[in-house]
Amino acid sequence: MLCNLCAKKCNKERTDVLADGNCHMPLRVKIAHYGLFLLEEPCISLNKGSGAIFFSGCNLDCVFCQNYEISSKCKGKFITTEELAKIFKELEILGAENINLVSPTHYALAIGEALKLYKPKIPIIYNTNGYENIETIKYVSNYVDVFLPDFKYFDDTLAIKFSGAKEYFKIALSSIKLMRELKKDIFDENGKILQGVIIRHMILPLCTEDSIKILETIKNYLPNTKVSLLAQYTPYAKANEHKEINRKITKREYNKVLNKYMELGLDGYVQDLSSSSEDFIPKFQFID
Repeated sequence: MLCNLCAKKCNKERTDVLADGNCHMPLRVKIAHYGLFLLEEPCISLNKGSGAIFFSGCNLDCVFCQNYEISSKCKGKFITTEELAKIFKELEILGAENINLVSPTHYALAIGEALKLYKPKIPIIYNTNGYENIETIKYVSNYVDVFLPDFKYFDDTLAIKFSGAKEYFKIALSSIKLMRELKKDIFDENGKILQGVIIRHMILPLCTEDSIKILETIKNYLPNTKVSLLAQYTPYAKANEHKEINRKITKREYNKVLNKYMELGLDGYVQDLSSSSEDFIPKFQFID
């Protein structure tokens, strides 16, 4: 197929063996890891952990990606759609609170087919970088319960420099608005999210003004949407090629953005500054 699943709409050939698109992946599903994961937001991890499936490849090229080995180097293991459906069932049997699809966009069609084969009785989470094609979001909304998008950048210069994503802000805002329209928030009596949207934003070094503009945008255009403010940034991958982001965020930077979060009255989750550590980077089972 000529693929236009993500916002890059590269219109490049992708088959079970050809991988000419910007995601560098064929249509055949490749994963790097699956299992119970306890490092998500409390309403996602809850008691037993989120049933995370980390897909190989990505439609962005973030220079600092903590999953660089699988997102850019595309390491992992090829599986069939039937095997993916079996993983859904296995995670459900293990007691997963949900099925957490991490970086799923370039496999949206295969994921839909797998969920037709087996639809777990637990929420399905679409864990995305926010750089989405509206039509793909409409398609996956038939299968998923929770959207967990990043809202990375306000300034297009930063988006292009650090993630190779033109018009990121415009595209992400449009995508998240649609997610918000499609999925109203539903939580159970234990605080577990059953349906809805949670926006993630990670503070980057020397980018506090950009973070503040993102938070203001959420307040103004995505009211009553839960926001997960991340402080976990750790220089990784190719971050050492960019002096301005080749360090962790400072306490001053953290507090500046946190204060704005509180001032705006946003609701959600805030990561402690101590989360900035390579200890929080997953150990993937299917890479060399």
